[in-house]
Amino acid sequence: MADISTNFVGIQSPNPFWLASAPPTDKAYNVERAFDEGWGGVVWKTLGEAGPPVVNVNGPRYGAIHGSDRRLLGFNNIELITDRDLDVNLKEIYEVKKRWPDRAMIVSLMVPCEEQCWKAILERVDDTGADGIELNFGCPHGMSERGMGSAVGQVPEYIEMVASWCKQYSRLPVIVKLTPNITDIRYPARAAKKGGADAVSLINTINSIVAVDLDNFAPVPTIDGKGSHGGYCGPAVKPIAMNMVAEIARDPETKGLPISGIGGIETWRDAAEFISLGCGSVQVCTAAMTYGFKIVREMIEGLSDWMDDKGYQSIGEFQGMAVPNVSDWQHLNLNYVTKARIDQDSCIKCGRCHIACEDTSHQAITNMVNGERVFEVIDEECVGCNLCVNVCPVENCITMEQISGVDPRTKEPIDPDYANWTTHPNNPMAAKDAAE
Repeated sequence: MADISTNFVGIQSPNPFWLASAPPTDKAYNVERAFDEGWGGVVWKTLGEAGPPVVNVNGPRYGAIHGSDRRLLGFNNIELITDRDLDVNLKEIYEVKKRWPDRAMIVSLMVPCEEQCWKAILERVDDTGADGIELNFGCPHGMSERGMGSAVGQVPEYIEMVASWCKQYSRLPVIVKLTPNITDIRYPARAAKKGGADAVSLINTINSIVAVDLDNFAPVPTIDGKGSHGGYCGPAVKPIAMNMVAEIARDPETKGLPISGIGGIETWRDAAEFISLGCGSVQVCTAAMTYGFKIVREMIEGLSDWMDDKGYQSIGEFQGMAVPNVSDWQHLNLNYVTKARIDQDSCIKCGRCHIACEDTSHQAITNMVNGERVFEVIDEECVGCNLCVNVCPVENCITMEQISGVDPRTKEPIDPDYANWTTHPNNPMAAKDAAE
């Protein structure tokens, strides 16, 4: 049986599944029930400095985007960091860690961007027995207007500065949680590394308005007739998160920097994909808020079964395996030619492939053949875009097939050798290089 335990920057965990900093990790009651269900670790909901706790709104805090079957696709929140007393949180962290020594206990922190503020809270967190700290430089609402959260995460110089303070004043591994609300994720990651951070985690939530109530013309969630931008998460953000993880994993300046992946993870497959892009652990929030703590059981079983099936003995054996295959467009093989193939036995003749191709692509799929409703690919028109595969409601009914010989569309022989845009004769830059 595969070993799914992890060692992330020295933090041991029985599995790679951690609950992310959010309402599910707000108190001991929640965290211990999560551990009972099998979660490998938690990132305790973000703590602020000592003194009067922050104040949350006393009304709706969430908005959502649903699919046609009411499945939650995207989730938005306007909740702030913990509104519980710092002393109560620290006491509970100490007690929970003592009772669950084999689980990863990370403490999320967000205090004003002043050295003394960070020094003061780090000393107190160190005494809890926690395994690590996560610097919340990602939350895009409420706290960012006060100069914290993503307001720090959008300035690489601040990230480097605070990370260095934390390394100076804490014995614990430092994980910097990055905001996706920035043009190029590589710059804050590089800054975290320069500041001495042990790892980065990403992504935090994305600035968003998920809906407008057309009865009162206010954003959702609505508080007394007004709304505010909030942080977007859930399955809809997974593609954005994976791209940002990959950018850091393959950046020569941050290559090898440990990454904890976050963003729309709700199945074992999601987790495996993040791990294949270099992540050493994964954090989950929206899925737990939607389906409850027990979903981790399916994640653990599914990941373990898949690893057994593939012959992987440990997480490390496939961690980062996808990174070398993430490329820039200019390096893709332009001599790789495919055509769509429709399995007539599986086809339900709904016509989606024809409509999509006819109206928005390359008019390469029939709808009538010899007077009958038949959908066939016209190789002379098909560019292999695979739009038909994606709109088809029947899985594996339409597949893509690589061809060789002569391309029926171009009537030109297909070169079997790899060639990309950097050397293509239509590339003016390539022509310039050749002329020089």
